[in-house]
Amino acid sequence: MALTSRIALLRAVNVGGRKLLMAELRQLAADLGLEAPRTLIQSGNLVFGSALGDADLESLLERETLARLGLATEFVVRGPEEWRDLIAANPHAAMARDDPSHLMVMVLKSPPGETELGALKAWIPGREVVEAVGRQLYITYPDGAGDTKLTNAAIERRLGVRGTSRNWNTVTKLAAML
Repeated sequence: MALTSRIALLRAVNVGGRKLLMAELRQLAADLGLEAPRTLIQSGNLVFGSALGDADLESLLERETLARLGLATEFVVRGPEEWRDLIAANPHAAMARDDPSHLMVMVLKSPPGETELGALKAWIPGREVVEAVGRQLYITYPDGAGDTKLTNAAIERRLGVRGTSRNWNTVTKLAAML
């Protein structure tokens, strides 16, 4: 099988006391036979090559991160085509261009249900806007994400789907790494 570039995003690391050094993550990936592992910033972004599929990689990385590093976390893996599609599907092109640090993409384990998504949108207490495309949410935080009630935890609770968010700057830097 041919190697394909992959992006693995870790959920909820280096926040709330859940520490993981990126050097440890790169070493883990290398030890697992993943090709040329590289990381981006400290929020758990790993780029590498592998012949395994996304679901197999998620399971492997989750299991081995717990076994070898003692950290229970989830991974969301995407290949280059899906990452390019994620960028192309962005419904907030003006914000991506003019204010990319206030545009987040929440990469989900599975697509949200229509009923749950509608309930989430109806609940939003601030000026944030949420749009779903496939297994991604595109979220604008015009007032910043620091004090919002629209947190990842609140989104996951309402959707019943796990995921992890990255701002648009990180999304495009990961694309360049592919």
